[in-house]
Amino acid sequence: MKFARLYFTPMDISLVIPLYNEAESLPELCAWIKRVLDAQGYSYEIILVDDGSNDNSWAVIQSLKNDIPEISGIRFRRNYGKSAALNVGFEAAQGDVVITMDADLQDSPDEIPVLFQRIKEENLDVISGWKKKRYDPLTKTIPTKLFNAVTRKMSGIHNLHDFNCGLKAYKNEVVKSIEVYGEMHRYIPVLAKWAGFTQIAEQVVEHRARKYGTTKFGFSRFVNGFLDLLSIFFVGKFAKRPMHFFGTMGMLSFLGGLAITIWLIVDKLTDISKGLAYRNVTDQPLFYIALVAIIVGFQLFLTGFIAELVSRNAPERNHYHIGDKV
Repeated sequence: MKFARLYFTPMDISLVIPLYNEAESLPELCAWIKRVLDAQGYSYEIILVDDGSNDNSWAVIQSLKNDIPEISGIRFRRNYGKSAALNVGFEAAQGDVVITMDADLQDSPDEIPVLFQRIKEENLDVISGWKKKRYDPLTKTIPTKLFNAVTRKMSGIHNLHDFNCGLKAYKNEVVKSIEVYGEMHRYIPVLAKWAGFTQIAEQVVEHRARKYGTTKFGFSRFVNGFLDLLSIFFVGKFAKRPMHFFGTMGMLSFLGGLAITIWLIVDKLTDISKGLAYRNVTDQPLFYIALVAIIVGFQLFLTGFIAELVSRNAPERNHYHIGDKV
């Protein structure tokens, strides 16, 4: 876990652009970015993170750097995923405002000045783009809407419609305070919230039709994304107190099983006292349900106890996100 500090950056904007096999779109994208930012007079850097492309993307980046000195490139030896590319880009970013966008030209660089101005003028921590009008097929848009609805409910960030939009803007200290891994790039606003950055807003942005290549994401991203959401929710809320989660669940399961067992015994004793026919406790299905509940409850409690020991001995057990100091 990282600390939030004050970062003094002489540069206005850092553009972090992860890419995988986007050689065709890179020259047009970088020229467009340079044209927009030079017109505004911003100081900036363009960080292109090649996520192990197997086309000539890296050669294109090297060529572009000769014409656009603001470009810097980082190349992975193999494909690690978008989250890893963003995390490395965030570590390298020097700008006061960090803006991420995709390399496939579906995000418009014309949006950059507005995002920068809103971060500075409204003192926002994060601005997430919302592609209100999309050019994706229904097989992608319908699961995305469901996915975003679940994320809003679980994260408590109710003002965002599109968590997965690649076009986002951050204060520098936000990206230096979070770690992005797995498939967590979809949940950077959630990670920022858990790190204490609550000024999160949304900006309607243009979604352009893909001009080159094909999408790099399949249906599996929704499954992986949902599992990562559960992971973020748990770690963000219970990382430093796992017993509160496992212990509570274990206690409820144990007490539920115990209550059923006592009821079965009392019911049998009542029938005996009244001279009525009765069934053995072990002959009743409820007994085995109660037995499983008791065992599961005991195991959950032990899991919480072990997790608590691990948490208390972790080197970062007393690392917290610190804001300002005077």
